[in-house]
Amino acid sequence: MNVYEIITERILQRLEQGTVPWRKPWHGGEAGMPRNLVTGQPYRGINVFLLAAAGYASPYWLTFRQAKQRGGSVRSGEHGTPVVFWKWHHADEQDSENRRAQRRIPFLRYYTVFNAEQIDGLSLPAAGMPPQREFSPIQRCEEVVAGMPDAPTIQSGRTQAAYLPVRDTIIMPARSAFESTEAHYATLFHELVHASGHARRLARPAVMDTAAFGAHAYSKEELVAEMGATFLCGHAGIEAATLENAAAYIDSWLRVLRGDSRMVVQAATHAQKAADFILGRTSESANDMAEDAHGDAAQVA
Repeated sequence: MNVYEIITERILQRLEQGTVPWRKPWHGGEAGMPRNLVTGQPYRGINVFLLAAAGYASPYWLTFRQAKQRGGSVRSGEHGTPVVFWKWHHADEQDSENRRAQRRIPFLRYYTVFNAEQIDGLSLPAAGMPPQREFSPIQRCEEVVAGMPDAPTIQSGRTQAAYLPVRDTIIMPARSAFESTEAHYATLFHELVHASGHARRLARPAVMDTAAFGAHAYSKEELVAEMGATFLCGHAGIEAATLENAAAYIDSWLRVLRGDSRMVVQAATHAQKAADFILGRTSESANDMAEDAHGDAAQVA
């Protein structure tokens, strides 16, 4: 049994025992909610989901006209995101006794907004500072990140963690915003696994097709990313500090996939390929690693 199989088994055990609700391991809050840059007002209702699903780290959005008025310029080729609102129309009508009255009729309307990351030349307010904590790099984790072949760009200091396939870029909150050093690396490993699915790497369909949030393919890709991240945590020796959150996160996506715990085993196959790619292992070296199972077992015990 190699390190991947050991961790898969432990996750399955935790899923059978029940898990605690997963929480994001960095400090955020309302400051990261989508809002209009000009008015400062946060968006409400379905607009929160429409804008959050667009995948941008900045919480600020503007119309084309607002961007121009602020001295900004929407970059050529960028596509806006629709937000909806209700507009009330006042109609005169007569009742059965010929008395005139007004009736309010709601009409659903929409307009298009652009994220601040799509606009050049904007002056943005400073984001609220998250609680600061000391960050002590873990050498083996740093080696995993630095050693990934054909690595994507990594940008820090954002309000969320995400992989943006179109830009082949990972965005991350500042290291000091995470609740622990291990949580930072586990989150970064998760995004690196997503990046491994890029067309010029392992070409996983859910990454190449940028599946919509919540879609079945997206759910399976999340399982792959979290499994792969947990494998990398095991390789780096921080698995004990991150496994509980990983099991809970995986369980949350299994619920989307109708609670089929067998999906973990299927996702583990893709996750192993992703972890091997990130670690720079060829198929031959991966087989050698599997044969050296005793050493790996001691490493993640």
